[in-house]
Amino acid sequence: MTSTPTHLWRLMKWGRTLARHGALRGIERDPSTPPGVRRAARLLRFGARVPAVPRYAEALQALGPAAIKLGQTLATRPDLVGEGPAHDLLALQDALPPLPWSVIHPAIESGLGRPIESVFAEIEETPVGAASIAQVHRGITTDGRTVAVKVLRPGVEYEFNQAIDTYEWAAAQLEAYGGELKRLRPRLVIETMKRWTARELDLRREAASASELAEAMQAEPDFTVPGIDWQRTTSRVLTTEWIDGIKLSNRAALVEAGHDLPAMARKLVQAFLRQAIAEGFFHADMHQGNLFALPDGRICAIDFGIMGRIDRRARVWLAEILYGLITANYRRVAEIHFEAGYVPAHHNVAEFATALRAVGEPMRGLAVKDMSVGMMLESLFNITRDFDMQTQPHLLLLQKTMVMVEGVATALDPNINLWETAAPFVRGWIRDELGPEAAVADRIVTDLRTFARLPQLIRNLEARYPTPGGAPPAPPLREIEVIRVRGGWRYMAVAATSAAIAVAATLLAT
Repeated sequence: MTSTPTHLWRLMKWGRTLARHGALRGIERDPSTPPGVRRAARLLRFGARVPAVPRYAEALQALGPAAIKLGQTLATRPDLVGEGPAHDLLALQDALPPLPWSVIHPAIESGLGRPIESVFAEIEETPVGAASIAQVHRGITTDGRTVAVKVLRPGVEYEFNQAIDTYEWAAAQLEAYGGELKRLRPRLVIETMKRWTARELDLRREAASASELAEAMQAEPDFTVPGIDWQRTTSRVLTTEWIDGIKLSNRAALVEAGHDLPAMARKLVQAFLRQAIAEGFFHADMHQGNLFALPDGRICAIDFGIMGRIDRRARVWLAEILYGLITANYRRVAEIHFEAGYVPAHHNVAEFATALRAVGEPMRGLAVKDMSVGMMLESLFNITRDFDMQTQPHLLLLQKTMVMVEGVATALDPNINLWETAAPFVRGWIRDELGPEAAVADRIVTDLRTFARLPQLIRNLEARYPTPGGAPPAPPLREIEVIRVRGGWRYMAVAATSAAIAVAATLLAT
């Protein structure tokens, strides 16, 4: 178990790294920052040569893979962090310094368990992309197919585990303060992140996720997933078909190629809604570096290490919440929050509906570029605090992905209105899934399944209450207080009890 001094040392080292790259300058200058935090930020940069322009990407890259994941999310939200920082953070998506071929070559052979020459006719030594946990090389298989070969960086598991260990410790210290920090449940949030990471570090599970998503998205022709080469895939090496496309982060290239960017933004939103609401299984790392525009206008996604799942009940709630916000039915949105248990029952539904109206009405009909997203988030945070709403870790991936998708769609089309774009799909899904015909069909299916279980239920009852045998029922026995003794008296009591039983048996026998 890691000691407390080690955790403190890591946190101080990370803070020093952020301060040295100028990443804490905004905290120092923000008048709302607590004085103690401001003094700590100044102390951490003491004696350092802080650059005039903060280098956020370099700072998070120096902190390791876990911090890089945070930076990738922030890169999609220039409206939150600013155009300059967001552009700087784009480098974290797939432009990290790669490991040399001398390190990757043995990693591929070790991961595959056989020489590279036996499965690949050729692999380019220079990677086409390097991210936080892996890098990708272009290759040609022995049967002549062009593929992408993704290999985990050696030692990445150890780095992740170290960071998560300290995150858990820091979260426990914060939660112990109680109040607002306890309501946000940082320990449960970090535990959820820990599970995401564990899945992302197993490339065979990533391959399975890609295959499952491809099947789920067959009804969405404008969104595609690369095929998996299962014979060349293990827990540390993933091989997929090669994708020729333009990354959605390269706006200039998209325009030059003649792509309809507003249409592409709508396709992206539509694809996400189908994944999250209709299928309940969604790509949870949809930043610009993981999305490509194909020559025929389709969008292709890569990197399926982090996937999210939502059960049907939660999807119904989500769809009704979105539709309620689209149609300004704040009362229904409030009721769903109470039905889902997101708001404690001692609060008033009407008051919560009024609070939602105060946030939703100023945004109606506006393009994303015209919204004050920072003010909106502040208002939503105040609502969660005023109505004692706890953080819902099972929805964190969904919230994170919605932030990413909105950011990418806005970069493609600054004039997009996400409410209007989402309305037709959400309305259609609610009609199909929650309309009268769907309700009757669900009831019929539920009743048939219940009748099908009746024979097994009867068998279970017979096993629990068998037919009486030949022996008569035992007479009721009165309760007798049991004396609990200790030490040597225990052995005397056992001996006396044994002797009494022996005498009784003798008498009964005569």
